[in-house]
Amino acid sequence: MALARIARANLRRSEGAFGNYAPEMNVLSEGRAYTSKFSSTSPYYHVNSKAGDNLSYNPSIKEQNLMNFSMRGISGTPYYQHPSASTERVVEESDSELEHDEPRYAGLEATKPGEKPRVVVLGTGWAACRFLKGLDTRIYDVVCISPRNHMVFTPLLASTCVGTLEFRSVAEPVSRIQNALSNGPSSYFFLASCTSIDTNKHEVYCEAVNNGGLPREPYQFKVAYDKLVIAAGSEPLTFGIKGVKEHAFFLREVNHAQEIRKRLLLNLMLSENPGISEEEKKRLLHCVVIGGGPTGVEFSGELSDFIMGDVHKRYTHVKDYIRVTLIEANEILSSFDVSLRKYAIRHLTKSGVHLMKGVVKEVHPKRVVLSDETEVPYGLLVWSTGVGPSEFVKTLNLPKSPGGRIGVDEWLRVPSVEDVFALGDCAGFLEQTERPVLPALAQVAEREGKFLVELFNKMGKQNGGKAFSAKSIPLGDPFVYTHLGSMASVGGYKALVDLRQSKDSKGVSLAGFVSWLVWRSAYLTRVLSWRNRFYVAVNWATTLVFGRDNSKI
Repeated sequence: MALARIARANLRRSEGAFGNYAPEMNVLSEGRAYTSKFSSTSPYYHVNSKAGDNLSYNPSIKEQNLMNFSMRGISGTPYYQHPSASTERVVEESDSELEHDEPRYAGLEATKPGEKPRVVVLGTGWAACRFLKGLDTRIYDVVCISPRNHMVFTPLLASTCVGTLEFRSVAEPVSRIQNALSNGPSSYFFLASCTSIDTNKHEVYCEAVNNGGLPREPYQFKVAYDKLVIAAGSEPLTFGIKGVKEHAFFLREVNHAQEIRKRLLLNLMLSENPGISEEEKKRLLHCVVIGGGPTGVEFSGELSDFIMGDVHKRYTHVKDYIRVTLIEANEILSSFDVSLRKYAIRHLTKSGVHLMKGVVKEVHPKRVVLSDETEVPYGLLVWSTGVGPSEFVKTLNLPKSPGGRIGVDEWLRVPSVEDVFALGDCAGFLEQTERPVLPALAQVAEREGKFLVELFNKMGKQNGGKAFSAKSIPLGDPFVYTHLGSMASVGGYKALVDLRQSKDSKGVSLAGFVSWLVWRSAYLTRVLSWRNRFYVAVNWATTLVFGRDNSKI
């Protein structure tokens, strides 16, 4: 056992010989050829030498990638895919030794004295991007970690499903939101998912998005932080209903909208094939929406506009078969004023949307079964019943608020650990704050992001950006949320605008064409960049003049 430890230590010392990789070599007597024990097909080494020649070392492409990974202060960890036979004979370790060996990660180490403090942001949603946009990068280095490299403007996502808007119009690259992520010498964006957090070591552990192009899969690394901002968002609620994840489409990401659009157009074209029965045509062209919140209602309205404005003109053979059903367990748009709810019901019904009350029991590939055993056949099923904590948030060993979100205090700090903050859909006030958990809305997340970035800039100017350095800094007034109102489009150039601050308070409520103009104007101004505002305006004008594009790409 001692011999094994000595041999392993010698091998680790030799790793620095050639860029952290040292091939095991046998050099024979002078005048004889040099022989490498590594296979000529090894992905890491290409060693060539003849008698009397100088030893040459040519790193492969994969190794060069790993070496380049350390160019900007990122330490690399060697990974041996093809150990030699003699190495396996010498380094024989017991299971108990392997169990006590800590995994070695590439990554960003802790900042040194004199360096700018590092803020690590998990996520690229509304809260994270509002925070990134306002962060003073003269004070901080920033690292953003997310499995997507853009922010989605979710209020207009339903419009992309039917071609009213193009997909790029609602996606804002995160490098445009915070320029330092692309040109800052010590700021980075990593396309990865955070898997765990060590609050004692001030480190996050991540796994890169898997596409088979990295030296190993899964590719894991770590990032040390001075301040950590968790804005990991939420996941659609399925309530554990069988078949939802397998057969329903969600509407949270751009790729969700793309899949819905593909299925919708595919069903329209397949239904025109000869030999398709009447019953099968009705099923293929039955679009079922589960959930009567703003997303479900807006998507139903967009579908209705698409059917009346485009399907009736371009799919005349099957125009009488396509229909939309919206299923809700209680009242649609329950947070809106009663008069607005009644208006929405009348307008949707007039537009051809069939409203059903019911609770989904289970979902099958071609039909939905309700709790009263009613069966609803479908060709397209969209699930929009609210959101809840993600699996990542559930696994974190952090205090939780009612509902399972990460618990925070009035300044959006996670109180049980140092230098950790949470905001957006993944965070909620702890019970001891005596504040209600805020709804999972874009305006809540954006306001929290604005509050927190102002707090960070204030701490940074008082030398409180480093780890454990903000304890004595006064934080100022706590976060207070004031609801600005709600809006929803119901199709047919009609919308609802509810400017009440709460469900029980009084305020201005509008419905109709004027509300639709307010809805479009408000969202156009809220789009983050002038580039995307231009895209949205041009798409709206193009759709108005030429109709929606029905190409299946």
